[in-house]
Amino acid sequence: MTSLQMPKVHNPTIESKEKIIADISKILNKANILADDVEIRPYETDALTAYRQKPLLVVLPETVDQVSKVLKYCNENKIKIVPRGAGTGLSGGSLPLADCILLSMGKFNKILEVDYDNRCVVAQPCVTNLSITHAVQDKNFYYAPDPSSQIACSIGGNVAENSGGVHSLKYGATTNNLLGIQVVLMDGTIAKFGGKTLDAEGYDFLGLMTGSEGLLGVITEVTVKILKTPENIKAALVGFPSVEDAGNCVSQIIAQGIIPAGMEIMDKALTKATNDFVKAGYPVEAEAMMIVELDGTQSEVSELIKKVETISKKNKCSSIKISNSKEERLKFWAGRKAAFPACGVLAPDYMCMDGSIPRGKLAEVLKEINRLSKKYDLPVANAFHAGDGNLHPLIMFDANDKESLEKTEKFGADILKYCVKVGGALTGEHGVGIEKRELMCEAFNDTDIRQQLNIKIALDPSSLLNPGKVYPILRKCAEEGRVHVHGGKTKFPDIPRF
Repeated sequence: MTSLQMPKVHNPTIESKEKIIADISKILNKANILADDVEIRPYETDALTAYRQKPLLVVLPETVDQVSKVLKYCNENKIKIVPRGAGTGLSGGSLPLADCILLSMGKFNKILEVDYDNRCVVAQPCVTNLSITHAVQDKNFYYAPDPSSQIACSIGGNVAENSGGVHSLKYGATTNNLLGIQVVLMDGTIAKFGGKTLDAEGYDFLGLMTGSEGLLGVITEVTVKILKTPENIKAALVGFPSVEDAGNCVSQIIAQGIIPAGMEIMDKALTKATNDFVKAGYPVEAEAMMIVELDGTQSEVSELIKKVETISKKNKCSSIKISNSKEERLKFWAGRKAAFPACGVLAPDYMCMDGSIPRGKLAEVLKEINRLSKKYDLPVANAFHAGDGNLHPLIMFDANDKESLEKTEKFGADILKYCVKVGGALTGEHGVGIEKRELMCEAFNDTDIRQQLNIKIALDPSSLLNPGKVYPILRKCAEEGRVHVHGGKTKFPDIPRF
């Protein structure tokens, strides 16, 4: 087994901080270097609010050349650097370290080109997901992947996490809608992978970079596919007397060869909270609620809606409502998109988990989540991208109560371990970050992780780019400076909890 060498990384002191600022001032305008405690505080956390840590300083480049020079400087001087987009991540992927430079890409926020002939948009990484659809909707085009945070999350972050959304069932996650990227590697090299064509020669570096969570390079430009708006779209809102009935309905819809544009399930707790928040007309008496959206030609959608109604009734649905207008359909989805903020009334805080399972295991996993909820005495509300098996249990807790937070972490870890046990994965779209890092040993053995780390080290030999994310803690062995993967026991050492 090949051993990895523990890199020697420079840990900046207060004295060297001033030198770093002086050096980077030769690359960036001083106004784009934030070092004061108050200035950098907004960057100490992301949407995973259980952890926070202020960086050494924050830099905000405005050009690709500046990004290249900052990375090259950090590489030569062995300074850690953490890239950050909109800061809406839910796995701690952009959390800084106390001795790192945080590279904020917030000024890269422009759409560079809309190319209808090639049906694509070229955008800088901090353009929001929804802005791409807004830029092309007047020509009846749209961008398909639509995370619930699409109004705020950045397209570069979507690539880094391979984000999905409610319409990923039919149209795929980010990787299925991505044509090309420009990326800056740790040594400052500027590279382009892919372009406006549907395929490219050589190794699939575009696929390698997608979902790499900022460990392999910094994305500076993104080219994505846009799709023509379907001729007809309808949504069905279906209530069920049990989550098991809803899960069985999902499996049977797919088994019949029907691929909805989107298919979501929410349990009773989340349905009620969301309906109170948005007034979406949800069946709050149902134990589970399903939204099924179908698109295509008028005749195709009419036929598929009838089939979905029939299958729903066979699975004991307690209610069914079909959208009669675009406004009513969007109202159905407005509730689902607001599900996470709606939980604010249920508890002081919640932790949103993210795991994937085979569709047929939905009822079994829900039963286990309910058992764990009783074990840890913590309420949980559930939302699912049901068609592709992506679960989002929301665990309710109080972040000001240390014991409550610790129980929540254990509860979440047990959910993800069970997802892996039934043949699923640790994440569907939020990424591993630090939240699931110590659980990677549940899904991969030592050899698997070492092979993945070999790719990381090939592109970033000193492990300076977004260090401490995704892969478990490396422990230095006594002999010959070798390292090994620690078996998922150690907390993230540089990030204190709230």
